[in-house]
Amino acid sequence: MTHDEFKILFTGPMGAGKTTAIAQLSDDECVSTDVVNTDLEQCNKEMTTAGLDYGYISLADGFGVRLYGTPGQERFRFMWPILASNAAGVILLLNGEHPDLEKHLAIYADAFANNGETPLVVGIGRLAANDFSCVDLVTERLANMGLFVPVISVDVREKEDVLLLVETLLCQIEAHEMELMEV
Repeated sequence: MTHDEFKILFTGPMGAGKTTAIAQLSDDECVSTDVVNTDLEQCNKEMTTAGLDYGYISLADGFGVRLYGTPGQERFRFMWPILASNAAGVILLLNGEHPDLEKHLAIYADAFANNGETPLVVGIGRLAANDFSCVDLVTERLANMGLFVPVISVDVREKEDVLLLVETLLCQIEAHEMELMEV
């Protein structure tokens, strides 16, 4: 990776929208390792990511962003640290309607927040219009973990929403780098 590129990791449980988010942003066709979903009880969808998703976007300032998505099923957890290696930051996507939302938050925040060392932004999808109670709940749970990060309501089918997540994360990354320079 060159100095004018960032690697951003999208993570979260199956069905949170990682593949869709990366496909919305990627300048080229997204590389995906989707397979037939055999765990319909966890998430009722036809396909699921088994290895990774990959996309790339060029920013107006000449920078590029490599977008990697993790598989959402815990049985593919062995891929998570491989994909997280050298990531400048993480976007955690959650399904606001899922009954295990808090459990998912705990699993993924624990796996990827790196005790607050890794810049993180949380996007919550599938929320009812103007119902921000889920955003408040996730913000509170993260604060209880000692993580004070942006939590944003998103629709990953909307490119502008996904861009907002990436831009917010890039600001987090820049602030993190400035903090490291001060040390």
